[in-house]
Amino acid sequence: MAEVMSPIVSERIWALPLSGSAVKFLQYLLYRSEFGGHLPVKQREMAQEYHNKTQQAISALIAPLCDLGIVLRPEGGERKGNSYRLHPLAAKYESHADMEQAFRNALVEMKAGDLPTLKLPQYTVAPPLEGRRKLQVA
Repeated sequence: MAEVMSPIVSERIWALPLSGSAVKFLQYLLYRSEFGGHLPVKQREMAQEYHNKTQQAISALIAPLCDLGIVLRPEGGERKGNSYRLHPLAAKYESHADMEQAFRNALVEMKAGDLPTLKLPQYTVAPPLEGRRKLQVA
């Protein structure tokens, strides 16, 4: 059976206020994550795997994802070797049924205040290109 990606982030990635490098890093995190969002790699391992970056570079890439709530830090503020997990609404799942159950659980946890909500733009259409020049064929 093929894995199922949450559409909440993946279908609206164009609207995220992120740099191209942060979006690319998010794709790496999705690839490395387990079903349900657990990231089995620590920040040091990410730095080695991801284009042999420094841990500071990984911190810079992951910070805006944490600010949006897409990537969650360990509970209680403990770093635990800089381990992270994807928000359940942004993770991949083994099946549609697993994803639906995870979404139900996440909504309950968000209402109870035990899980942060995603801070995604509310765009219904692509933002206007105000102030940008139109591309023309030379």
